[in-house]
Amino acid sequence: MERILDLHAGSSRELNKPAPGMWRFPRDPDLCCIYRVPNCLRQVNPEAYTPQLVLIGPLHHSLKSQALMSRGDITNTKSMGYLNMEELKKVYLVEFARRVEGKKTIDGFRRIIEEDEDIIRASYSESTAWISSPEFVDMILHDSVFLLEFFLRYTLWVPKKIGDPLMDEPCLEYTVDGDLILLENQLPYFILEKLFDQLIPTLIPMQSFSELTITHFGLRNGFGNNSKFRHFTDLLRCVRVKKVPDHDLGKYEPMYEMYSADKLHTGGVKFKAIDDLLSVEVKFKNGVLYIPCFVAEDQTEMKIRNIMALEQCHYPLNAHVCNYIMFLDFLIDTEKDVDLLVEKGIITNWLGHHRAVEKMVNKLSVGVIDDGSYYTDIARQVRKHYNNKWNKSYAVLRRVYCSDLWTGTATVAATCLLLMTLIQTVSSVIQITKK
Repeated sequence: MERILDLHAGSSRELNKPAPGMWRFPRDPDLCCIYRVPNCLRQVNPEAYTPQLVLIGPLHHSLKSQALMSRGDITNTKSMGYLNMEELKKVYLVEFARRVEGKKTIDGFRRIIEEDEDIIRASYSESTAWISSPEFVDMILHDSVFLLEFFLRYTLWVPKKIGDPLMDEPCLEYTVDGDLILLENQLPYFILEKLFDQLIPTLIPMQSFSELTITHFGLRNGFGNNSKFRHFTDLLRCVRVKKVPDHDLGKYEPMYEMYSADKLHTGGVKFKAIDDLLSVEVKFKNGVLYIPCFVAEDQTEMKIRNIMALEQCHYPLNAHVCNYIMFLDFLIDTEKDVDLLVEKGIITNWLGHHRAVEKMVNKLSVGVIDDGSYYTDIARQVRKHYNNKWNKSYAVLRRVYCSDLWTGTATVAATCLLLMTLIQTVSSVIQITKK
């Protein structure tokens, strides 16, 4: 018996040994906001959640040591990219120190990070105990300064080469921008704001770090400066759900049934685009389904997947972006549905073939759990309208006899001719009757 207990104790010690990927069991779960993407979502498209060039924060920190093991292997381009970016972070730290008061400011940053180290660690769903305190503080310092210097260089960019690969090669800058919105690749926003908010006005007059961030991601027209977000992935979500009301558990049911766009269209439902690229607010009024424009481009799937992963982990009761994508998934079954939504201006397709949009939307919801959808009531109203026999008959009449200008004109002319013939016939009958 003692031997068995010893074996169990040994196993327990092995499990408790700090290592990347181990769960953290927080005392204050409200602080946690940065998560490892659940495997049920990751396995559908792993690349959508994996940094391609720059590693930020502790969840991918172990990839740096793995990259060092393959140093010099030019066939391993991703690892070489990670290593090159780590060197660039050091360059950015030196260059940033020149912008400000040199070592004094950097040392001040380090002290702030040390004071808030426990809160920063508590922001992650996984244990970071395997990273020593000095290494953790150094990582947060380099990553934070890199983000600010990158934003500053982007804002102050001039059209000439400056010896910075990110600014001189747009494809690299585009890749880094994509990496900065990945859920697993985040720093808690509070520490960035605490480090830089007082400093930014001295570098860019009349601007805060929040404004700099919102402008960098092209969200100025869709987001208020006083809005709160936990990190960059959360920022992208907040912009999209600002018009959608939050709800409590049980207020809405999951959405189980909805018809495709083409089927609804033939049944009398009209579609109209809302001129808001960042909203997920859908409305149904007087037989018209109002849907925000959905832009399908190279980074759309990556952005949406990471927002959805955040919602599944952090906002399960208000997973509005997940619910919106599931609503689109119901609408899009075939290319004909995409054709219709593109024609109505609801989908802007920059991917090329409409089949690519259909496949992307249909795969986005795989692995997603629906705990109640804001769109359930809308779907119910749409189905009720579709199932109304009068609406269907009216839609058929419009489609068959008034589908375009010429058909409509011919229909009106034929109707007038029929009425004139009928009137003439009635008049003749009346005259004969009088005789």
